[in-house]
Amino acid sequence: MKIQENISLRPYNTFGIDARARHFISVNTVQELQQALALEEYPEKFILGGGSNMLLVSDIEALVVHVNLKGISEVEREGDHLLLKVMAGENWHQLVLWTMQQDLGGLENLSLIPGNTGTAPIQNIGAYGVELKDVFHSCEAVEVATGKLHSFTKEECEFGYRESIFKNKARGKFVITAVTFRLSLQDHHLNTSYGAIEAELEAMGISDPGIQDVSRAVIAIRRKKLPDPAELGNSGSFFKNPVIDGDAFRVFQQKNPEAPFYKVSETAYKIPAGWMIEQCGFKGKRFGDAGVHKHQALVLVNHGNATGKEILGLAHRIQEAVSERFGITIQPEVNIIGN
Repeated sequence: MKIQENISLRPYNTFGIDARARHFISVNTVQELQQALALEEYPEKFILGGGSNMLLVSDIEALVVHVNLKGISEVEREGDHLLLKVMAGENWHQLVLWTMQQDLGGLENLSLIPGNTGTAPIQNIGAYGVELKDVFHSCEAVEVATGKLHSFTKEECEFGYRESIFKNKARGKFVITAVTFRLSLQDHHLNTSYGAIEAELEAMGISDPGIQDVSRAVIAIRRKKLPDPAELGNSGSFFKNPVIDGDAFRVFQQKNPEAPFYKVSETAYKIPAGWMIEQCGFKGKRFGDAGVHKHQALVLVNHGNATGKEILGLAHRIQEAVSERFGITIQPEVNIIGN
């Protein structure tokens, strides 16, 4: 366990922002993490996982602790389900592919989401009608202040739409070290009704799909819409899809009858932020090296050497345009780091 100085964080964030860490350490075990958190000479720590859901807008003066814990293990079997414990440093998409190879159901709709397993619960990641909470059993996390290892149930995580306790009242207080999933062993329940999954399966000539087919369909759809961070820096969807109440929705629909929407409940409606951004003329636009992806207006991209401040400036410009045109405020889905 060695502390390095003045390290570029470009390889550690999917936006490819060349911010720097004044001090940097990579930890490979829970014990090493606890030791790093206890280093009194570095009172400020910044926890770094897969770097997939953040925008670095400045260098980091705190000690950057890179969580690199690896391992996948079976906990127990419960009838038709398996509890699978996955360490925080495991790459998310590689985990999904591994579960497909083992014929374990539940993660197939979450294929090709960038990042590591440990950060997945923070955001309650979701795609194509499935959220992490749907397959979540529990997680373990080290308390930053004390170094003690805690366990959290699904209820204790307080999951919401792209939300959890780790993003709100427990923000910055815990480092997730492992996540346990409840996955199906047989009679897998497939969710193919959301988005273009059914159409993609039909195009693939598949009428009786299995979990691997659903995964392949999701991967194909995402690759058509979303850029590979290894080729074009991005953090996936930059903004959340806003949810508005019935009164606001009726006003919105009256002014924009052609707008797509999703009914969340009897009194709430989700409006696609990407559609609103596209209507404001930002899709495919480039401002220096900061830009909006040509296929998906929700995705902000780094064409090479954009700074975090430049991408954040573009995000603010988009927010203002959407608010002015539609009267709706869209919020970032990514974490803005620095100032």
